[in-house]
Amino acid sequence: MDSDQLLGILAGLPVPAVRYHEVTGSTNDDAMAWVGDGAPDGALVAANKQTRGRGRMDRQWLTPAGTALAFSLVLRPTQQEKIHLPLFSPLAALAVTDALDALGIHAEIKWPNDVLIQRRKVCGILAEAIWVGEELQAVVVGIGVNMTPESIPPADSVSFPADCVELATGAPVNRWALMAGIVEAIFAWRGWLGTSYFLETWQRRLAFLQERVQILSPGGGRLDGVLVGIDREGNMLLETSPGSIRSIPAGDVHLRVE
Repeated sequence: MDSDQLLGILAGLPVPAVRYHEVTGSTNDDAMAWVGDGAPDGALVAANKQTRGRGRMDRQWLTPAGTALAFSLVLRPTQQEKIHLPLFSPLAALAVTDALDALGIHAEIKWPNDVLIQRRKVCGILAEAIWVGEELQAVVVGIGVNMTPESIPPADSVSFPADCVELATGAPVNRWALMAGIVEAIFAWRGWLGTSYFLETWQRRLAFLQERVQILSPGGGRLDGVLVGIDREGNMLLETSPGSIRSIPAGDVHLRVE
C-alpha cells in the first residue's frame, strides 16, 4: 500500500492529498504537523502500524501492523462550522456507525464518541483543534478501528471491554474500503453539523440511553444517574434524581456503566 493506491481507493471523495506510513508514531501528530505546512481541507494521513497513538485524556491507543485502521483527516472548518467545534468528534462517530451499518453491523456510540459493537469498544476517536492566536485553523480528526482479533488489547490494559469488526462480521473485511466508507460518511454528515437531524441521530444511536451510568472526573468526583440524552451543544443530560437534570460537558470525564 502507498499514498497513490490510497488515493485510488478514495477516488471520488473530497480528499485532495494522502500521506501513508508503514509505521508512524501518531497519525494525528503527523496530520497536525502537515497543517502547519499547508495541508488542505480533506487531507488524510494513514498508517499500517501506529506506535504512539492516543485517545481522549492521553490514553494510549496501539495499532499493531496489519490489524486495524489508523488514520487522521484534516478539516478546515468554515465560519459556520466553527460554531460547532465540540461536534466534530461525534461527527466522526456517526460516520463510523454508518460505515459499519453498511457491513450489516449494528453499532452504538458511547458518549461522546467511542463506537461500540454489542457494548464493546471497536473504535476510538480523537479530534484536536489547531489555533493560531484566537483563530481556528483546522481540526484533525483521528480514527482508530479494531479490525482483526489481533487488534484487541489485553483486557487488563483497557478501562472498557474491546472488540473488533471481523468478530462481528464473521469474515475478513477490507479495512481500506471501510476507511473510504467512513470518510464518505464524514463528508455527508458534515453538511448536517449542528442541525436537529444531526443531534437527534446522535442521541438515537447512544449506547446506554435511559440506563443508569456513572460519570467520573480525573479528580475523583463521581455522578450517578440516568443518561436521558444530549443537548444542542453535545453535552450529556444526566438525570441525577427525579426531575433533576445535569448537563455534563465531555471534557476530561469518563462514562462507566453501573
